[in-house]
Amino acid sequence: MLPTTSGPRRMMSEAEVRAVVPVSRSTLWRMEREGKFPPATYISANRRVWFEDQIIAWQNQIDGFSPYRRRGNRRRAQPDQPVAPS
Repeated sequence: MLPTTSGPRRMMSEAEVRAVVPVSRSTLWRMEREGKFPPATYISANRRVWFEDQIIAWQNQIDGFSPYRRRGNRRRAQPDQPVAPS
């Protein structure tokens, strides 16, 4: 997504991103690795940042909570599927 203004794009540190997206460092890293979160950009050897416009675009496109999403090794039964006996 291209910025809408002609000024510089705002860069956000990991702490600023985690203040907006309430996940742990490891979850943020995993989501980024799996392509579920915008990739960081390294501006020096040990400093990575995210562009604010990419974070906003990601927030606007993610799906809401789904009670049927995968969790670990199991998955909840869909409403029209019978539940297997335990």
